[in-house]
Amino acid sequence: MTDDDRTGDDRVDDWVDDDLDAEESHRGAFGDFGGASGGLIERTFRERIVLVGVTREGGDADDTDASLDELALLVDTAGADAIERVHQNRLSPDPATFVGSGKAKEIKAIAEAIDCDTVVFDDELTPAQQFNLEKILGRSALDRTAVILDIFAQNASTLEGKAQVELAQLRYRLPRLRRAAGNLSQQGGGIGTRGPGETQLEVDRRRLVRRVHKLEADLRKVQSHRQTQSKARSRTRNRAVALVGYTNAGKSSLLNRLTDADVLVEDRLFATLDATTRKLALPGGETVFATDTVGFVRKLPHQLVTAFKTTLDVVRDADLLIHVVDGSGPDPEGSIAAVQEVLEEIGAGDVRQLMVFNKSDQGDGAARLAERYEGSIAVSAHSGHNIDLLLATIGDRVRSMTELAELLVPWDRGDVLASVHREGQVLSEAAEENGMRIKARLEPASLGALKDYLVDRPAVEGTAAP
Repeated sequence: MTDDDRTGDDRVDDWVDDDLDAEESHRGAFGDFGGASGGLIERTFRERIVLVGVTREGGDADDTDASLDELALLVDTAGADAIERVHQNRLSPDPATFVGSGKAKEIKAIAEAIDCDTVVFDDELTPAQQFNLEKILGRSALDRTAVILDIFAQNASTLEGKAQVELAQLRYRLPRLRRAAGNLSQQGGGIGTRGPGETQLEVDRRRLVRRVHKLEADLRKVQSHRQTQSKARSRTRNRAVALVGYTNAGKSSLLNRLTDADVLVEDRLFATLDATTRKLALPGGETVFATDTVGFVRKLPHQLVTAFKTTLDVVRDADLLIHVVDGSGPDPEGSIAAVQEVLEEIGAGDVRQLMVFNKSDQGDGAARLAERYEGSIAVSAHSGHNIDLLLATIGDRVRSMTELAELLVPWDRGDVLASVHREGQVLSEAAEENGMRIKARLEPASLGALKDYLVDRPAVEGTAAP
């Protein structure tokens, strides 16, 4: 997707209304009260933000505070400053303004007192709620989804990543298109074009729908290419391992430590969006494909999960997930639950997992968590602590997916003997009169090709290795 592909009607700048009423506008982000920036948060200066969290009936105020803490980090990553917080208890969200008209006016007074630019809500707003809030507040009203989309837009670097983020933004913005009442754009004169014309809103909506369809078609091609790559990798008999986890848990650092991948590492949220795959040699001689994936977060926008389907397919199709958790984080249990929720949503809930608690060099939190979760490991991607144990454990998990077999290969079938060594893990060899007797761990597909050389096939078939 080149710049030439984004000219004319398809330009992102056309998404934003450029004929707003200047008398009611306040500087700030995308919306009826924003400037002409294509971003959701204006980055020509550090915006001043008010955060709003709502604890619903049956909810926990501490959980709301923790979520607002994370929202403040997201806002900071997006390039703005969270100046003030507003916390409300409600039985259920108000259909018109989410917080109720009285609370909305109270938020407006706070915003005016501290001269804030934008109000960010910790929950997703409907288009109607966002529109009504902006009219009351006199400034932009955004939700957590908009902030995450803005961060993704900043960090996307590859063509695929940019296309995925743009698709997610379009799906978010499409139901939120609006124009000043009565603002019509007449079509050109001529036969078949006379009449009242169509509203600019309809023109914009049709333009965005066209762009959505083009991006979806482009990403389908990428998905087809990924499937071709996946088939090629499957023919190598190498297992696929995917690193998943909460954003900033240290997945990229761990991949760099394991494979010398040289993936970008920064101490900020969503520093890595694009999947990176490298070969990983295990102590037992096996080779697997290890893939770093996009980080997850609480309340991950559905638009992103849908748009990043081609990237997240790597997780769903993996043989083993390395679930990386920040062992020094303030709420590791909440992070684990959030990741599990996303894994279930993308159809990867049943994939085998190895829990790895990272950052053991930053206190004893990782070690204590590893004791609590059976089969887990506490490591440090920074110092290298327990990396050898991690590699050995990955090897054990990979070998557990194979089958133990005993074969007798005739002396004149050196090609078969080479195939066993190439595709499996040879445990023992013994020379006999009729050939070489081999005990090895092999993939089920390899066993099928070697069935004529199995010594005791009924005992081997379907027998999983311990």
